[in-house]
Amino acid sequence: MKLYGFFRSSAAYRVRIALNLKGLPYETVPVHLSKDGGQHRRAEYRAVNPQMRVPTLALESGDHLIQSLAIVEYLDETHPQPPLLPKDPVARAKVRGIAQIIACDIHPLNNSGPLAYLKNTLKHDQSEIDAWYAHWLTEGLTAIEAMVTPAPYLCGAQPTLADICLVPALFGGRRFKVPLDKFPRILAAEAACLKLPAFDKARPENQPDSE
Repeated sequence: MKLYGFFRSSAAYRVRIALNLKGLPYETVPVHLSKDGGQHRRAEYRAVNPQMRVPTLALESGDHLIQSLAIVEYLDETHPQPPLLPKDPVARAKVRGIAQIIACDIHPLNNSGPLAYLKNTLKHDQSEIDAWYAHWLTEGLTAIEAMVTPAPYLCGAQPTLADICLVPALFGGRRFKVPLDKFPRILAAEAACLKLPAFDKARPENQPDSE
């Protein structure tokens, strides 16, 4: 498999964690989101991913999968051990709910595309953009903090899709200097995750395209 991604991309970070948890080897194909006007905008990458975003997972079959949650669930379905979603339908829905707070509510507002639009088109200064980022991240994390009791992970004794989404979100928050100390349960779950080699190996600074 080949993973097209960018070392700082939260979505690509999620897929790296999932691949590592499953023990699946993959080749990294860097797609820099700012160099050369954005390498994701090149015609050759558009042929791989019509949305021109990262990540893309290229399978040995020749198929290309896009959107991080879809990719992670594909990996869980095709390589079921260790499971990333609980078997119980209620527990599974709770894990998906936390994951979607991050991937569907926080991330779309704080992704590089919207932030660039705020800066370049709407002409907001960096302090306003930072405040925007902090607002939406804090709103989402406040909800998650009320939903979890680390045991030691967000949803129990094993890392799940929720943890896979959480750790990259906190990485982004620290990049933008968002205060996180009001979320002790979340931080405890993150600390448990980062003790695992699968999460540590996936860190942005440990990627071959890290700057």
